[in-house]
This record gives sequence, C-alpha cells and structure tokens, in this order.
Amino acid sequence: MACCACAQEREEPPPITPGKRWYTCDVSLLSETLQPKYLPLHFDTETEEFLQGSREKSDWVFTQIFHSVVSTLLSMFVSVTSINGWLGRGSMFVFSQQHFYKLMRIAPGWQAERLLDLGAGDGNVTRIMSGHFQEVFVTEQSPPMRERLQERGYRLLDIEEWPTPQSGLTYDLISCLNLLDRCDKPRSVLEDIRRSLSPDGHLILAVVLPFSPCVESGSKLVDPSEVLPVEGKGWELQANSFVEQVLTPSGFEVETFSRLPYLCEGDLYHPYYILHDAVFVLRPTEVETQQENRV
Repeated sequence: MACCACAQEREEPPPITPGKRWYTCDVSLLSETLQPKYLPLHFDTETEEFLQGSREKSDWVFTQIFHSVVSTLLSMFVSVTSINGWLGRGSMFVFSQQHFYKLMRIAPGWQAERLLDLGAGDGNVTRIMSGHFQEVFVTEQSPPMRERLQERGYRLLDIEEWPTPQSGLTYDLISCLNLLDRCDKPRSVLEDIRRSLSPDGHLILAVVLPFSPCVESGSKLVDPSEVLPVEGKGWELQANSFVEQVLTPSGFEVETFSRLPYLCEGDLYHPYYILHDAVFVLRPTEVETQQENRV
C-alpha cells in the first residue's frame, strides 16, 4: 500500500469537518449494473480520530524538521515507503471498522479462518480487519515496513510465495488496498488473488481514481509492465471503466462498493494528504474467455 503522500494531489483540511464531497458519488453516472451496488458511506468518529492524530503530529515542529531533512537525504537512494517505515510515519487510513462492517455486510462478531493483506504497509489498516480471523497473513516489499508488520505479530509471506499452489493455502478474505496502481503486474496480481480465494472467499479492493499507475523502483517511479485500460473523466466514469475493463475480465463480480477518502499522515506543511478511493467487495466468477479479454 503506497502512501498517498507520494502523489501530487494534496488537499488542506477543512476548518471543522471534512466536506461531503469526500464521499459524494453521482450515482446517475454509474452503469446500470453498478447503480444498485453502490453503498453510500459517511465521515465517522474513527476517521476524525485519524485526522486529529495527523494534525497533532504535524504540529511536532522539531520532529517534522528532522523527518524532512532525513527524507531529503534518503530519497536519493530509497523509496518513500521505506523512508516512512524507518521514520515511523506515513500511516494510512482507508476505512473505519464500521465502514468495514457495512462493506462486507457482516456483524461485529463475524469470524472466518484466514485473511491475507497484500502490500500491508505498516499494518494500520490490517488491524481493522484482523480481529475477525484466526490467522492473518501479510505481504510487503519494503524492508522497514516488513519489520513493523512482524512486530505486530502478523505472519509475513514472501511476495513470490503467497500465490504458489505449493503453499496449500486459500483465504476467506484477501485485501488489496491501493496496490494495483503501484505494482508492476496488476493483472497478474488479480489472477493470483482469484486462484488463492477459498470457494466462498471475497476480495476487498481499493483503488485511487482517477487511475494513475506507477511503481517505486528504488528512489525512482517507473511505469508498470502490465497496463490496465482504465478510461473516463471523473470518479464515476473511471469506476465504470475499472469494473468493465479490469475486474469483470479478470473474473470478479462486484457485490458492493463505495467512495472513500484515502488518507495518509502528513508532514510539517500539510497535516494530512488525501486521494479518492473506490473500495470494492468482490467475489470470484467463472471466466471462459479471460485471455481474449486481455489488453
């Protein structure tokens, strides 16, 4: 999960509470298939607590100056994600516990066997889901973030290990949150996810729209080797395109989805950073012409 501070889009916090536009979707612009599956969600207490914590950290002037100097020096050699891991900053917020319940259509006491969180970052979002599973597995490319995940007690899998049939594991829920636009082979990741789900398993997927893919390669950002054909102007039309041209050909059906702010802790200049996510809950379907649908 790449920090949204990596992106160029920034937004200053509103004076009291975030505007409704963070959660606004013009449902009339969605396809007929997606309209009944859209779930409106709203700003809640957990989101406010994250923003308040981000504002407080932004006011730690000397800490932020130190972070700024270290980041400038290290950015010539390593990725932003690894820098954040070393400095213990850059936590992200995708959805609250209540948002998770509503998206998944589950009660607070719901339990399942295995969760796999791909590109789990520092595990802050994993924490929201983990209490519902007997076993929690994670992957992460950044070495400092991997250490933070191990400190939380999650079972760390190698990036190349988790999708192999030899592992013998299937998962009741796989989360892929803000990863597809930051990985080299997003189409292959979706194929691996589909093969790794249990028969009744689900994928919860978040993607920033408008879709703007790039991959961290050391201190540089490069284009992915697999291109996803997402088109359209505006959040709603891009959501239509993402479903029709990416998710459906990859063998997934939307059960529900929503628009949520993707928040990241800020720095000395910005209390937080924000991008705009489409968060989908998906189930696998049969695909007979998957290869023909590839672009």
